[in-house]
Amino acid sequence: MSEHRQPGPSDRPPTVADVLALPVLAGGEPRVVTGEEHLDRPVRWVHVTELTDPASFLKGGELVLTTGMPLPDDPAGVRRYVDELAAVGAAALVIELVRRYHRPPEALVRACRARGLPLVTLARDVNFLEVTQVVHTLIVGHQADAIRRTQRVHEAFTALTLRGAGPEEVLRAAAEMSGRTVVLENLVHLALVCEPAGAPVRAALADWERRSRTTPATDRAGVSGPEGWLAAPVEYQGERWGRVVMLPAVLPGRAFGPEDATVLERTAMALTIARLTHATPWERTAHRNTLRDLVERRHRSPADARARVAALGLPAEHARFVALLADLPSGRDSGAIETRLSEELTATGARALVGLLSPARLGVLLALRPSRPWREAVEQVSRTALDAVPGATVSAGAPAEDLADAARSFREAARVAEATEPGRPLPAGRSFHERSDIGLRRLLYALRDDLRVQEYAERRLGPLLDHDARHGTDLVATLRGYLEAAGNKTVAARSAGLSRETVYQRLRTIERLLGGDLESGEQRTELHVALHAVDALRAPPKTRPGGGPMSFSPAPGRRGTQTGHET
Repeated sequence: MSEHRQPGPSDRPPTVADVLALPVLAGGEPRVVTGEEHLDRPVRWVHVTELTDPASFLKGGELVLTTGMPLPDDPAGVRRYVDELAAVGAAALVIELVRRYHRPPEALVRACRARGLPLVTLARDVNFLEVTQVVHTLIVGHQADAIRRTQRVHEAFTALTLRGAGPEEVLRAAAEMSGRTVVLENLVHLALVCEPAGAPVRAALADWERRSRTTPATDRAGVSGPEGWLAAPVEYQGERWGRVVMLPAVLPGRAFGPEDATVLERTAMALTIARLTHATPWERTAHRNTLRDLVERRHRSPADARARVAALGLPAEHARFVALLADLPSGRDSGAIETRLSEELTATGARALVGLLSPARLGVLLALRPSRPWREAVEQVSRTALDAVPGATVSAGAPAEDLADAARSFREAARVAEATEPGRPLPAGRSFHERSDIGLRRLLYALRDDLRVQEYAERRLGPLLDHDARHGTDLVATLRGYLEAAGNKTVAARSAGLSRETVYQRLRTIERLLGGDLESGEQRTELHVALHAVDALRAPPKTRPGGGPMSFSPAPGRRGTQTGHET
């Protein structure tokens, strides 16, 4: 199921137009007199008749062949003949103009035109028996193909169910089998999963809630609504949970057929079973996937991203977006925390997507009115998060004026989180960390794993650290006090509780060991940076959420929704 199904003649029974194009009939020089707009009617059988009442032997969908011999002579009888054919659902009437007639009777033309029944004349003699043999072979062959395709559909969905496939995989299979876009929504008309086929996500999900609410629910797979959606209910524990929708084809002329209904019914059944076996609510999964796609820029276009976010109930236009990351303490049930935080934010009226980006990191995308102060809103969300998860660390990125910049806000929040030392105090009245908090010390803390930082610290301070280790001295502390006193020896001596002569002597030893001049402002700056680097390297190791990278960089080439996305 790696490619979309390619629609073709085998996907449907032959139509009137298909039959007329067969060589066995084309030799009779067929001419469509009426009902040309109905030549797409399926032909389910061919019926040769010379009876005055053939409709009593028909079931609908037949192509009726006649020499015209049994037609009544009076117009009323002709109308009755045509009315009965139309009422039973005959596909078309084909009359041979060889024996009784050489042109179609006017009464017959008027009656067929009035009832919308295709009337086709044959100017030359045609072997009706040969026509029935050829067409019936086509019909039976199509029915056998349809049975085989239906069997493959059942086998495919059975395999998906047995291996515990989630909603994304189930919908992807449905879209590939049908060649149509398939959408899963819940009871409040939020589109949770969209697998597009032949159309961008933005076209499928644009104004989704309004369009969905104008499409009535059905008890089983059926077509409804102004756009002609094919929809089937999805249940959970015996109650309706939502529905799966198959959208009409982008190209006209591909009406829904029995096989589409079969695919959708099996999709709904597989989803109902999957809903029972998957512990994580699908709303949570939809938020997670959408956030990850935004963070990693997996959408095909900004318009697709906006459509997907809007279909989940978040304003995608005329809003500012702020990304928050909450790093959770180890040993906590991150899934339960995710659900609780989402519920509490909803209760406060916050418009946000909440989802786990890794096992120990929650992501929040907050949508704000452009006029609302963003720090005030972030503070509210941060305190809600900390109330739900005591001990968490919340980091925020700068606001994004457009959803397309949300990835940048998440990257900033990740850099802030990377630079945040455990237990680092925050300014009074603020519960979250932001970019302005990153000074030299926090910058070096964020870069402590970089070999260049480690090499710099060792090169500048290694001899001094080695001397202290070998001789039990504390020259590093003397250097720190001197640098923090901005090179004032008197202040440094007083702070350390030492005599000025002792400090002078120690500073001379430091200069000798480091081969530098402590009177140089540039060298003092370099040593101060090196001391901060040493502090960062000695800090307790920080557990990285999920054990993965702290930064969020684009990952091109990964298949998204619903299907490599680039920006």
